Amino acid sequence: MSAGEKAKAKAEQIAGKLVKKGAHALGDDKTAAKGAALETRGKARAGKEKGKDTFKR
Repeated sequence: MSAGEKAKAKAEQIAGKLVKKGAHALGDDKTAAKGAALETRGKARAGKEKGKDTFKR
């Protein structure tokens, strides 16, 4: 996995988690769902990059 893509995936996961937790604490379900989606997108990006590395070898 390239360092840039790995950092982008981890940043999306962390940002999504922060948004989700903050919105949940404030009772904003719509924003909490957006944060969960962002976190999931980061996990999917990391999985895609790991899969690319597996097939390169």
